[in-house]
Amino acid sequence: MFIYTVKASRLKFFALILCSVAVLLTLAAVVPRTEDFGDVAAVSYDYGNIRTNEDRVAFLKGFGYEAEIQPVEVEEVKVPDKFDSVYERYNDVQRAQGLNLKRYTGKTVTRYTYKITNYEGVREDVFANLLIYNNSVIGGDVCALGDNAFIHGFARE
Repeated sequence: MFIYTVKASRLKFFALILCSVAVLLTLAAVVPRTEDFGDVAAVSYDYGNIRTNEDRVAFLKGFGYEAEIQPVEVEEVKVPDKFDSVYERYNDVQRAQGLNLKRYTGKTVTRYTYKITNYEGVREDVFANLLIYNNSVIGGDVCALGDNAFIHGFARE
């Protein structure tokens, strides 16, 4: 058995402490912050494997919506690189349902808009928007325009 002792001076001890603090500060500056992504809700819905029109309609049916078979609009949209206040509020709706559009900044996604036929208590037309990227739902909403306008996530509030 070997025993090894080291006699360190106070100068070496403080130099070691100073180096440790410098390493910790460097790590704190380099590690990315997660606040840009924000909190997301825990959900139990399957947002993947959305390949066909039937998959999209079935996805909406999973939330209790009956949608017209064909979308009323299909459009390619680009998620902006920098969110303004409108996109921030819309992303709050996404985060509440376990999604986050900030992960897709700069990407071009497809928006499918379906007319909902069984939304109770609303006289205006109600629509569901699905944002699809690589066969997955990355965002979307249910909304109505007009006097009783509203917007919310897929789950009815």
